[in-house]
Amino acid sequence: MEVPVVISVAGSDNSAGAGIQADLKTFTYFKVFGQTVVTCVVAEVPGRVTAIHPVDPKTIREQLTLSLEYFPVRAMKTGMLYSAPTIQTICEILESIPTNTRPQLVIDPVMIASSGDLLLKPEAVAIYRQRLIPLATLVTPNVDEAARLAKQPIRNLAELEQVAHSLAAEFGVAFLVKGGHLAGKVATDILVKGDQVTRFSAPFYTGLMTHGTGCTFSAAVTANLAQGKPTEEAVRIGKDYITRAIAGSLRWKGTAGNITALKHW
Repeated sequence: MEVPVVISVAGSDNSAGAGIQADLKTFTYFKVFGQTVVTCVVAEVPGRVTAIHPVDPKTIREQLTLSLEYFPVRAMKTGMLYSAPTIQTICEILESIPTNTRPQLVIDPVMIASSGDLLLKPEAVAIYRQRLIPLATLVTPNVDEAARLAKQPIRNLAELEQVAHSLAAEFGVAFLVKGGHLAGKVATDILVKGDQVTRFSAPFYTGLMTHGTGCTFSAAVTANLAQGKPTEEAVRIGKDYITRAIAGSLRWKGTAGNITALKHW
């Protein structure tokens, strides 16, 4: 049986709680072969980012082009892209692939770290909206990212659903808007795909400052899309995975936040 190949196009996190490291752990859990295109080298730990070093777009182009040419890639995800030149490079490569043979694309629009540090340059937002998002199979913003894309606040679940509808209609692709940042007793995410609306709810765990949840969730969805599952099922499996990862997240004495990944030992 051929193992599905997937690619994470994202930053490298030395703490291994987010970015390509978190994605690879998740891909392995779901038994797909994960590859990486490194966009940035980031010095970070939960709650703190001290340095971001962008990779040259030419190197990003070579990484992605080689993987797509050599391997039968079924799906890919983007995480931290950081700059307009990086996004432009990725768009040029994907746009050159015929639609019927292009890998499914999950976009995790990484804009702001849990620590509050900016992970996407302001001038990169326009090309993100104009060229990258229309190529997606699914976009998975959290509350803050969705509010920025929609240019309106999200203060409750009703506004979350309204924004999910407006974003899906504006870009013509499926949107999964994640409601964990709204807090409360239940974390509800809303998937809008065409005329279909699906809610995914799970207990909200209080007292945790998590790190890497968005990366891990979107990687789980990407892996399941690569295995041929429809979007709703892939999201449902991903939601269960990230809920269990948060419940069993790891924290070391004296550290600022929790790493969210299911244990593999």
